Amino acid sequence: MKARIPENEVGLLRQRLMRWYQKNRRQLPWRRTSDPFYIWVSEVMLQQTQVKTVIPYYLKFLERFPDIKTLAGADLQAVLKVWEGLGYYARARNLHRAAKMVLDRHDGEIPTEQQAFRRLPGVGPYIASAVLSIAFGLPSAVVDGNVKRVLSRLFLIDLPVNKASTLETFRQVASELISSRRPGIFNQAMMELGALVCRSFNPLCISCPLMKNCRAFQTQQTARYPQRIRTKPVPTHHIAVGVVYKKDRVLITRRRPEGLLGGLWEFPGGKIGKKETAQQACIREIKEEVNLHIKIDSAVTRVKHAYTHFKVVLDVFRCSYVSGRVKLNGPADFRWIRPGQVDAYPFPKANLKFIPLLEP
Repeated sequence: MKARIPENEVGLLRQRLMRWYQKNRRQLPWRRTSDPFYIWVSEVMLQQTQVKTVIPYYLKFLERFPDIKTLAGADLQAVLKVWEGLGYYARARNLHRAAKMVLDRHDGEIPTEQQAFRRLPGVGPYIASAVLSIAFGLPSAVVDGNVKRVLSRLFLIDLPVNKASTLETFRQVASELISSRRPGIFNQAMMELGALVCRSFNPLCISCPLMKNCRAFQTQQTARYPQRIRTKPVPTHHIAVGVVYKKDRVLITRRRPEGLLGGLWEFPGGKIGKKETAQQACIREIKEEVNLHIKIDSAVTRVKHAYTHFKVVLDVFRCSYVSGRVKLNGPADFRWIRPGQVDAYPFPKANLKFIPLLEP
């Protein structure tokens, strides 16, 4: 697909964009390195996560795992603990697996061939294009939400940006525009423009270096773009959670490695049924999950947390062990630990919200 502006203007657009980027880009830690591993880590963390949230995690992660060999040799629980609170834990699991594959199959060197890199766990089109262009200077166009928003307004693209089937069209347009001489700079400039200037709401059009090229601005249709499909409201799940005390120990369980929050530890519990109270659900779920009879002593708190596709409301209870031996039906593992040992285990963010309230 050809770019929707005359070819003789493409060079001017690139020039304006990259000149703006050099003067206005944010000073971010991953922009001060050419190490492909560091760049890879940053791009993985930046998926669906804001820059200000990523920065401390990025610095902490690389202090703990400064190279691929160290990451590949680390225990997954240690990786998840450093990632704790950042969310989307499949990213951490995939990065850990990918590091092992790079070490075993590529002699510790990140492959520079797109298909080889794409075969690594968690490396999709976006990650591949970002790392290969920024770290190795390969002309592969990055297309994320920021880039799609910029392209939509520049060329009045009426396709919804949140529909998977339109991604290839945006990638084709971006590929027509990318600079073959400085593809990494161009890709970062496009993303930075979307983040700082061509924002979803209240875009700073007067400050935009591409204002003269932007059809949405020139026709006063900026608010109409990008197009989006309306999505259904996310459901809310009500969960009962039991902090089960047995003398000076509390029970924690580990989720299975696959799926949401895979490999993380949590306090046992589950969904509240339509015809039961939170207390009843807590007693039932703990019997079903770990085969223990417990009694509820008191309510600890109520926690609300949002994931991408649903929300949860946790009713948390302090419970006492009554009888039974742990027999797992769902969790992958369990531990009886002292409350002061909680910090040694990686927990989901929803659990982290009430852990400080636990009694020592």
